[in-house]
Amino acid sequence: MKSPVFLNALRAFEASARHQSFSAAAAELSVTPAAVGQLVRSLEDWLGTALFHRGTSGRARLVPTEAAERALPDIRAGFDRLTLGLSRLRESSASGVLTVTVSPAFAAKWLLPRLEHFQVAYPDTDVRLDTSLKLMDFTAQGIDIGVRYGRGEWPGLVAEKLMDEQVFPVCSPRWLAEHRDLRAPSDLAARTLIHDQSVDTHIGFASWQAWLEHAGAANVDTTRGLRINNSAAVLQAAIDGHGVALARSVMVRDDLASGRLVRLFPEIEQASELAYYVVNRAECASLPKLQAFRDWLLGEARGVAG
Repeated sequence: MKSPVFLNALRAFEASARHQSFSAAAAELSVTPAAVGQLVRSLEDWLGTALFHRGTSGRARLVPTEAAERALPDIRAGFDRLTLGLSRLRESSASGVLTVTVSPAFAAKWLLPRLEHFQVAYPDTDVRLDTSLKLMDFTAQGIDIGVRYGRGEWPGLVAEKLMDEQVFPVCSPRWLAEHRDLRAPSDLAARTLIHDQSVDTHIGFASWQAWLEHAGAANVDTTRGLRINNSAAVLQAAIDGHGVALARSVMVRDDLASGRLVRLFPEIEQASELAYYVVNRAECASLPKLQAFRDWLLGEARGVAG
């Protein structure tokens, strides 16, 4: 039996055994029940043994023989490995789909405004953007590459630093014009503070309390104010004049450049304990499309920093 026919016969046998029906197997494989039956018979002829019990009792379902039942797990595992191998062959090309995971805020404030540059440079790569605050399982969910915010340590992933950042207060120009008496960090005591709750502060995420202590204004009450669990929405609230937000330099850069927001107390600098990292599985690091996107990200970050 030739290899293509042999593989088709194995697929027909496995599908028939799983569905216990030639008709159901035929529907799955997009062929006729007669074709499935012929493929199974050709496999039986080649093996010299029956794969299903056949009798005159009018069985409603196909029942695999004992030998067939023993062989099915290995055959199914073989098909799984073939599928994985074909997937690896497709991945070896710089073209195709690249699945990228980032937080919704990073996508909105940094990645999406720049993504056209990558698409122009690599028109044969289609980016599929998966935005989530949850840490995605790269293997289970088919993720190729991502950008994460943290300390650079995630089990099962290789991390390369993309950008450091600073944290500082920002507000809209209109809000600042209405609060001209704001001269020192301690003056924030009577103002609405906008809190970013998108990341757990226990891992070093910037908080108003930490910044005010750094600025020598620990007496300001940080228990009140507007609390939002999305960094982009925090900045939008400040743009809309709802108060003062504690911004992260990477997220707020374009809003400062456009004049939608202004920085308060620029003489006070505080580096974030966390940074942005490009992350991927070690075994996928050499894939051309992944390498291209990683190099592009690092280049964009260097250009912004410069």
